Amino acid sequence: MKHSGVKLFLLFFIVSICFVAMPDLAAAQQKVITLNYSNFFPAPHKNSILADAWCKEVEKRAQGKVKITYFPGGTLTPAAQTYDNVVKGIADIGMSVFAYTRGKFPLIEVFDLPLGYKNGVQATGLVNAFYAKFKPKELDDVKVLFLHAHGPGILHSKAPIAKMEDVKGKKIRATGLAAKIVQALGGAPVGTTMPETYDALRTGVAEGAMAPIEALQGWKWGEVVSSTTQNFGSAYTASMFVVMNKAKWNSLPPDVQKVMEDVSKEWTVKQGQTWDEIDKEGYEFTKKRGNKIIALSKEEDARWAQAVRPILDEYVKNMKAKGLPGDEALKFCLDYLKTH
Repeated sequence: MKHSGVKLFLLFFIVSICFVAMPDLAAAQQKVITLNYSNFFPAPHKNSILADAWCKEVEKRAQGKVKITYFPGGTLTPAAQTYDNVVKGIADIGMSVFAYTRGKFPLIEVFDLPLGYKNGVQATGLVNAFYAKFKPKELDDVKVLFLHAHGPGILHSKAPIAKMEDVKGKKIRATGLAAKIVQALGGAPVGTTMPETYDALRTGVAEGAMAPIEALQGWKWGEVVSSTTQNFGSAYTASMFVVMNKAKWNSLPPDVQKVMEDVSKEWTVKQGQTWDEIDKEGYEFTKKRGNKIIALSKEEDARWAQAVRPILDEYVKNMKAKGLPGDEALKFCLDYLKTH
């Protein structure tokens, strides 16, 4: 009987510990914050790999408090709907291109202008410096984690283009204000997102496309074009966002918010560097395929630059009509590009 009493006491003691521990265990489980991240870049693309690494770095520094499920290739939200789907909460975090929803981000369209960008580090530095200064109201419905922008957006075509006259009448893929660049050069813009452009080029829906040269490898355009024209004087960029649903952001504990902001600052630098690395790979890829690289003469490049300059004036005029500081925005960008 004595042994039975001891056993009964021990059993009661163990059960009591379990009951005491259960609320702690449940609380620990509740502390894991689950998020999803939607990105339009295909999984093998280096920008997609970098975004996945951002997720893992946040998880690591948050010490198990956060779990992020990453969806590349537009599998959670299509590229053109990603921003709105983040606002709605379909995606907690999303990366896509501002220009895919033309007119939705008027002040930010300044980046699409043919300002003569030199590289991705420069373009990415500019868009983040611009956001820090102007804090455009058009982004007030999300938490901006960071922005980035690709290197010089130039012309890739199925047939060689060596002078402005060669562009005339050609169907050229372009998004946002890049469509106006195509028109100013005499071409006919075709509006397709990056994931749609390979087939547009393959089938002849488009005869050329404007983008950084990394697209020849990263999006496989090098398989369906034969020539790249280095029109750097009229080069544009496409600015991109990494944003978070505002309500979800506000629900995060301060230490997790700090982790996300710290990692995002570091990824801004990594993102600009990655754009330049993959531009170099794009050159190597297209050269190996035997595609042409056409460097415009200084005089010809100046002709292209002159042809697109009215687009800058039009932007300022349009922003003034909307009550937005387009003149200040453009001046800020031009000054930044001169000094960086």
